[in-house]
Amino acid sequence: MFSHQQSIGVWAEAQGSLSPSKLVGACIVAESSAQYKPRHPERTAFYQLFETHFDRYVRAYEERFEPRSGPLRPVVVRSVEEFQSCGRLQGGFARIRCTKCRKEHLLAFSCRTRNFCSGCQAKRSVLFAEKLAAEILAPVPHRHWTFSIPRVLRGLFERERPLLGLLSQTAYASILKTFQALLDRTDVRPGCVLSLQSFGAYGANFNPHCHALVSHGAFSADGEFLPLPSLDASAVMQLFRRLLLLRLHKAERLSESFMQNMLSWVHPGFSVYAGPPVEAAEIASLESQARYITRPALAMDALQKIDNGSTKANLFPPKPCQS
Repeated sequence: MFSHQQSIGVWAEAQGSLSPSKLVGACIVAESSAQYKPRHPERTAFYQLFETHFDRYVRAYEERFEPRSGPLRPVVVRSVEEFQSCGRLQGGFARIRCTKCRKEHLLAFSCRTRNFCSGCQAKRSVLFAEKLAAEILAPVPHRHWTFSIPRVLRGLFERERPLLGLLSQTAYASILKTFQALLDRTDVRPGCVLSLQSFGAYGANFNPHCHALVSHGAFSADGEFLPLPSLDASAVMQLFRRLLLLRLHKAERLSESFMQNMLSWVHPGFSVYAGPPVEAAEIASLESQARYITRPALAMDALQKIDNGSTKANLFPPKPCQS
């Protein structure tokens, strides 16, 4: 923000949520030489789309969308409202002053909305990836796994969101049982970090699936790491399919006949992907995959207004980096 490196005092002010009298004198020390440029999210087509149409969407939701997608969850309205104040002075700001030249600047607060705001989620993904690689993952090879389900089941998960927990639990159970069988030991556990996503490759379609970073082997109770002798992702898929259908049937969400019918399908619609092992020393690759599995659904610049007043979506599904 300033051309010289200098201590910068920061005072925070917001609309009634913070007391300036308690914050005056609070100070952080930073070194900055770059020119700060406000993001101005209100100028983007993404922001304007929600500013113009979201209230009408909420009013029409019960009649038009609830029969298919279930009740409108409070978190949806709350996330959009918080996003609309992100990066704008109306939502609160910090007053930054250079203690040498006395110049001031107002820095708008971010909303920190999880997943919906692409700017805040991108920052969260970077911090998550750094922490995961530096502090959480054991120094052993890891694979990127993906678990997805057929279209015929997606509407059930869309209407009943608590079932998404069952999806991630079943994905881990499939990995655990497979690893224990391959190692012929029931006292071992793989290291696993799961990320649940409800959007598809193109952002707007509902497609619940699980991403996971999983150790390429399992750990005994005393910390010994046992590498896998082999791996067949298709066998894991068959186990995942059987476990999930049985659990949905037990939860009284699938009839016996429908479950048996799906178990008989030659092309089941379930998918399990296991990427190549990534060595512990390949920090950049591990961080890239961690960012990928926690990425936002849509980038802020994915939507553009065109001449006839319509909004165009430029959607290019990202791919995880393996190197």
